[in-house]
Amino acid sequence: MEQSRQNGVSRRGLIRGGLLAVAASGVAVVGFAGPASAAVVNLGLDRQGAKRIQRWILTMYGYTGAIDGALGTNSWKALQRWLATWPSQPSPYKGDIDGIVGPKTIVSLQANLKKFNGYTGALDGIAGRGTKAAFWRKAYSMPPV
Repeated sequence: MEQSRQNGVSRRGLIRGGLLAVAASGVAVVGFAGPASAAVVNLGLDRQGAKRIQRWILTMYGYTGAIDGALGTNSWKALQRWLATWPSQPSPYKGDIDGIVGPKTIVSLQANLKKFNGYTGALDGIAGRGTKAAFWRKAYSMPPV
């Protein structure tokens, strides 16, 4: 298997994570495998870090799903509620509470991470390396699950 990297992601890692399929034409198609994982966006967190986030949003922001380490639609809806309503949020989320991790969600998250978790990048709505590292710091500042 080719181990070439583009944007820090190897094809082997994508295949192991169920994120790469090769169409009959030989073109690589990147996407999430299976309906259960279709909306999972952990932004660089491992399962334990995502579980810490889920445990935190469980009691305060209406998360009702499993503590499974997969930040799916319901996790992100709760995170959007947090980003929209938390009193000290530097840039409140103003989009729909839909669980879609789009640019508005990322910008609001980046603003919070900038204020509290050492994010130093731009508020650009792109979850790059710096955003993911700061989100990891936030997750691991939460109590263990």
